Amino acid sequence: MNFILKKIYYVLNIFRLALKGDEANILEGNINRAIILLAIPMTLEMVMESLFAVVDIFFVSKIGVNAIAAVGLTESLLTITYSMGWGLAIGTTAMVARRVGEKDNDGASVSAVQSIYLALIISIPTMIAGIFFAEDLLRLMGASEDIVEAGAGYTKLIFGSNVIVILIFLINGIFRGAGDAVLAMRALWIANGFNIVLDPMLIFGIGPFPELGIEGAALATVIGRSIGVVYQVYHLNKGKGLIKIHKDNWKFEPGIVWKLVKLSAGVTAQFIIGSASWIFMMRIVSTFGSVALAGYTVAVRIIIFTLLPAWGFSNAAATMVGQNLGASQPERAEKSVWRTGQFNMMFMGIVMIFFLFFANHIAGFFTDDPDVIANASLCLNIFALGYLFYAFGMVLVQSFNGAGDTRTPTLMNLFIFWMIQIPLAYLLAIRLAVGVEGVYYAIVITETLFSVVGYFLFKKGRWKTVKV
Repeated sequence: MNFILKKIYYVLNIFRLALKGDEANILEGNINRAIILLAIPMTLEMVMESLFAVVDIFFVSKIGVNAIAAVGLTESLLTITYSMGWGLAIGTTAMVARRVGEKDNDGASVSAVQSIYLALIISIPTMIAGIFFAEDLLRLMGASEDIVEAGAGYTKLIFGSNVIVILIFLINGIFRGAGDAVLAMRALWIANGFNIVLDPMLIFGIGPFPELGIEGAALATVIGRSIGVVYQVYHLNKGKGLIKIHKDNWKFEPGIVWKLVKLSAGVTAQFIIGSASWIFMMRIVSTFGSVALAGYTVAVRIIIFTLLPAWGFSNAAATMVGQNLGASQPERAEKSVWRTGQFNMMFMGIVMIFFLFFANHIAGFFTDDPDVIANASLCLNIFALGYLFYAFGMVLVQSFNGAGDTRTPTLMNLFIFWMIQIPLAYLLAIRLAVGVEGVYYAIVITETLFSVVGYFLFKKGRWKTVKV
């Protein structure tokens, strides 16, 4: 009994220290402790990010099936924006982590500033495209005129705030690279807290707010994320973390920007390739009608809610790899990856069990439509079959990126998702008439293949020699 109580006390104490922002000792000491101290706030950060999607779809589902479908199609298109944001954020994390590992904190701050300049530049084209061509983009995704009418305003607002999305991802990437995972977590807590409160008020017109419908969901998200960015910028300038930006750091450095472009381009390409495949998946699903599309949208939101926390462990691995390679400790970097992968598989294994046994109940929380629930449950059941593979594959990909080896996962994404996943989904769903579940099986098969290939490439160790 005393042994069990000591273990419980140890776990609670680690959790308390992680939320407090205690030093993780990334470069020395117990690896398990360092991973947990990094992973807890990073996982909670990702939980907050996933809550944006879950909260929005929960309230939007009260409006109707067309509203759900419109949000799903917009989110599919937004994966391009998310790809740019995540790509730049991960590239920045790798560069900042490497500088911190080299004990060059001023160099880390300069890199952070250049990444902000780059974020402002790359956000402009997507903002323009979304604002002026929202209806055309929805039609391109197979939306009916009813869905276009219901969702065009939502699409314009979300795309118009693209710079806010990219900045909140990017600055959190700066914090993660420095090991200040608690600041990244708190930024999304604040952003999501405002989103949760404002969502029902702006959608349904509660209190002094007007009833804006689906556009209210977009506005709540924009306001919440904007407040989160203000919090981030404050801590970059006035905070007590490793990264402190002074006025001298704001000088534009083309050489560093170009290094960030090259480093982030590979990661961005990974996400764009993966996101494009998801867009094709959504396009194939849309051929089976609005009910199938709504069911898939609900399921994907639930899946994102579970995958993003798992990315928290993956981000912890990236920081461990980046800083340890900067400190010339490749063996410790590799050991960190294997340990983090094991932790992530334990987490995803629990989620897999819930999906297999409680999919109907989970989907029923978001909609009362029995056909939508049936479609969403089917998707969750099939996806769960590959969750252990996803768990380890996510850690491996982020470890490559954290080391600065963005080429390997980019080529993996290109070959497996575009040359195998899309044709396989079309073959199963359309040509062989398996139906919408053919899309789901294609995704599970190719994601599993991705993890297996990643394992063998990681074992080769080329990532240890990459210079950043």
